[in-house]
Amino acid sequence: MATVLGIDIGGSGIKAAPIDVTTGDLLDKRKRFKTPQPAVPDKMIEVVAKLVAHFKWEGPIGCTLPSVVEDGVVKSAANIDDSWIGVEGDKLIGKRLNQKVTLINDADAAGMAEMRLGAGRDAMGVVLLLTLGTGIGSALFNDGALVPNTELGHLEFRGMDAEDYAAARLVERDEMRIDWWASRVNEYLLYVERILSPKLLIIGGGISKRFDDIVGFLETKAPVVPAAHRNNAGIIGAAVAAAERLG
Repeated sequence: MATVLGIDIGGSGIKAAPIDVTTGDLLDKRKRFKTPQPAVPDKMIEVVAKLVAHFKWEGPIGCTLPSVVEDGVVKSAANIDDSWIGVEGDKLIGKRLNQKVTLINDADAAGMAEMRLGAGRDAMGVVLLLTLGTGIGSALFNDGALVPNTELGHLEFRGMDAEDYAAARLVERDEMRIDWWASRVNEYLLYVERILSPKLLIIGGGISKRFDDIVGFLETKAPVVPAAHRNNAGIIGAAVAAAERLG
């Protein structure tokens, strides 16, 4: 199976493209629609159906969701409606599309893209990807195997959720100076490093395009590198996860 439709379902946008899962290449121009509000299952799945129709797609589909996902069941809701919680997401989406759907946490998908086809390719030992955006998403791997749904952005740090202290929204929305923010990220990375002792840290999310502005502030023992696929990582990783699940 070389081609899978990857769909990245987020709180503000839903985007998709057919992916060559052997290379990570997008085989058509990415298409994006706004996430409907309220972000309830029925309305969001209709947008997913529009994307499938746009590509005239028939075949396996991988989807992300900004949620803890266990065996296709949605266990949390970040930036989407709480009515998602408890839903058998893969079956509900698959029934509407009449196609096989694999559902995965969005940060885990980004990690899959980087570990298989990006900055973490062939890396062994413990590898941690952090997506720094509105919040902090995490994907943890050991010898290439995913430890799913880690949610390390919600660790308590300095008396608050870690993402409230070090998410990229502080720079992108709240206009914090990037050097101040990078120092906060460094504190958080040192904290996580003490817990997990990773061999490699990968920084993803939109802020990764400014990696050169922040790397000088990072003092971890493990090397820190930018994600290779940036905003396409979710789409690519969703497709890769579906391909690996279906063989």
